[in-house]
Amino acid sequence: MLKPISTPTRELVNLDGVWRFAIDSRVGDQPWTARLDTPLEAAVPASYNDLFTDAEIRDHVGWVYYQREVRVPRGWGGELIFLRFDAATHAARIYLGDTLVGEHIGGYTPFDVDITSHVEAGGAFRLTVAVSGDLSNETIPPGKIEVGMTGKRTQTYFHDFYNYAGLARSVWLYSVPTTRVDDVTVVTGFEGTTGSVDYRVALVGDAAVRVRLTDATGAVVAEGSGAAGVLEVPDVVLWKPGASYLYELTVEALHDGVVVDAYSLAVGVRTVEVRGHEFLINGEPFYFTGFGKHEDTAVRGKGHDNAYMVHDFQLMEWTGANSFRTSHYPYAEDVLDFADRRGIVVIDETAAVGLNMGVVGGMSGTPPFPTFSEQYAGAATQAAHAQHLRELIGRDKNHPSVVMWCIANEPASNEDGAREYFEPLVNLARDLDPTRPLTYSLVMFATFKNDQIVDLFDVVSMNRYYGWYISTGDLTTAEMYLQGDIQGWIDRTGKPIMMTEYGADTQPGLHSVWDQAWTEEYQTDLLAMYHRVFDRFPQFVGEQVWNFADFATSNGIHRVDGNKKGVFTRDRRPKSAALSLRRRWRGLDGRKPGAVD
Repeated sequence: MLKPISTPTRELVNLDGVWRFAIDSRVGDQPWTARLDTPLEAAVPASYNDLFTDAEIRDHVGWVYYQREVRVPRGWGGELIFLRFDAATHAARIYLGDTLVGEHIGGYTPFDVDITSHVEAGGAFRLTVAVSGDLSNETIPPGKIEVGMTGKRTQTYFHDFYNYAGLARSVWLYSVPTTRVDDVTVVTGFEGTTGSVDYRVALVGDAAVRVRLTDATGAVVAEGSGAAGVLEVPDVVLWKPGASYLYELTVEALHDGVVVDAYSLAVGVRTVEVRGHEFLINGEPFYFTGFGKHEDTAVRGKGHDNAYMVHDFQLMEWTGANSFRTSHYPYAEDVLDFADRRGIVVIDETAAVGLNMGVVGGMSGTPPFPTFSEQYAGAATQAAHAQHLRELIGRDKNHPSVVMWCIANEPASNEDGAREYFEPLVNLARDLDPTRPLTYSLVMFATFKNDQIVDLFDVVSMNRYYGWYISTGDLTTAEMYLQGDIQGWIDRTGKPIMMTEYGADTQPGLHSVWDQAWTEEYQTDLLAMYHRVFDRFPQFVGEQVWNFADFATSNGIHRVDGNKKGVFTRDRRPKSAALSLRRRWRGLDGRKPGAVD
């Protein structure tokens, strides 16, 4: 899916701002048929939950409504006109005036609605967007809704971050020609000093295709024609971690020699490969340093914010991090664009978090009923998961920063039914993109002895909390557990191993001379213990701390004002661990620390 941009043949209008807002219990049965009868307004983009002081809105289960008037630019006559939603969490229905014109399920991927037949150039219309944050066993991520003794509907979910909802990303009105470029797929490579850009163009309508590739100065370095081909790039400058270089590919659709549509996208020439126990970028071993993150800030919730994006990247670069995982859902595409430009490596993750009834069983890992069953993660869940994969890969396939797809976070891969659930999804992901490795993040209940799906994937990604949930406060025992765990995966798989989560909750300003949980010293010492173990294994290819910053979670007695495993506070102030990571990571330049006996 192409991101809307302004070109000589395309125009767009941003619809962000303050919209009228109401929850379904406070308006009539069909509130889209008139101006919303509400005193409230909500910011777009932002999650709605924390905008208001009203607890009923924060905890609302059901539909909410956003509304505004939109005017179509008068010069758009004869063009196709679309609405674009960068995300609506987790489901949306789109109304123009009284008419339902589109629907979408899935809270973190974009969707378009063709409204050409409903509007006219220079005219105005009433736009109402109904959004539901509800989760069920047929959504990704899954959840369930229960009705309590008071008759109130309550949302339950099995992931450890707050279920923010609403229009958390931008909304656009845009125009395209009737004959147009519908999609572009790019695969890059190089041999010696010559790069290659393999492109495929999908068109709507009958047109010839012309392409050109320009370098960072705007000079043309390669040209071609046809809907598919390979451009050779002499003296290629590669896209590298920490040293981004981007070319621009411009695709033109021509009718009788006249350009009827044009679209441009950034291209980074690089390769990704798993070979033995190594993860290779451009044929060179790469060692991941960085974080699991969240789209999470005060007041905005999961609302995309460019200022926070820039600052977060500055802090990652300050620590020496070269990568992050989009835990536990696809982030805003603006974030990936920025990663492309900054040379930051991304593990791109689906929203499949919570596929694990063992979590409900606590540290015993004993599920109340099988995870992979029609009672929870069944055929409907799998179908939703597959559609999410199609939309994620369709959106992000051309980003050079994205080097690996993460299919799921902490699924019950130790349970019967896991293979039947995941094998079709792995095959689908490989069909959609055969160029990138696949992984999933392993829950602690899934061990090298009982996991049933690791052979389907390319990289072993471990989430482990020895010293926190297991052997709390006892780093000596935790180190022994960790050492044996990693060795077991190496012996079983022979694949690259990395840690995608490790850490400890830490209250900023709490100190102790002992190994006391929640102190800044304990967080620092725990991370140092993990690093000692990592450095003993040449098969180890990366470390991503959980988490970059503290973040909001659901209500729970084991959380005080959210998850505090961040090395930065929620308002981005460094804890002691951030300084220790900076000392370790700066200067590594993507290389593995020297392994020791």
